[in-house]
Amino acid sequence: MVQLKTQPITPEAWAPFGWLPVADTDAADGAHTLSFEWGDPHLNVISHAYDEVEHTEHGAVCDRMFRHATHTQALMPLNCDAIVAVAPAGLDLQAPEHLNAIRAFLLHPQDAFVLHRGTWHWGPFPLAADPVLLLNVQGLRYAEDNDCVMLADALGSVAEVVVG
Repeated sequence: MVQLKTQPITPEAWAPFGWLPVADTDAADGAHTLSFEWGDPHLNVISHAYDEVEHTEHGAVCDRMFRHATHTQALMPLNCDAIVAVAPAGLDLQAPEHLNAIRAFLLHPQDAFVLHRGTWHWGPFPLAADPVLLLNVQGLRYAEDNDCVMLADALGSVAEVVVG
């Protein structure tokens, strides 16, 4: 098992995976836009629970990753700290060395972020018993565009996400 220590989510660290929204008064506002190939943007609140994933003595086990080829996805934890793991969109996650491209981030309430189309992701998952509530903007038909890779099968290992 490879250990991934979380890092703070900053525009520079997040850039390979997406972008962080900025204030409407920021000159960079509008530099990035959401994309929905099927014209089906949808806003809702989703949640993930602590017990949805396996835990070790030190962290949570990232054993699979998902991606959406037809749309960007914007998320924001509303109520508690959470962790997310990501890998670049262009990676096929089929070679053991690709495990080294996965990064983990610690999220706090109101840390909004956007995933580029095709960015691999796991979570966000809460750090404690209360489920994390997430403001979510993604394609309404996401279930038809929800690629999944099991890391042990594809890469020969899983990742342990540890708050660092």
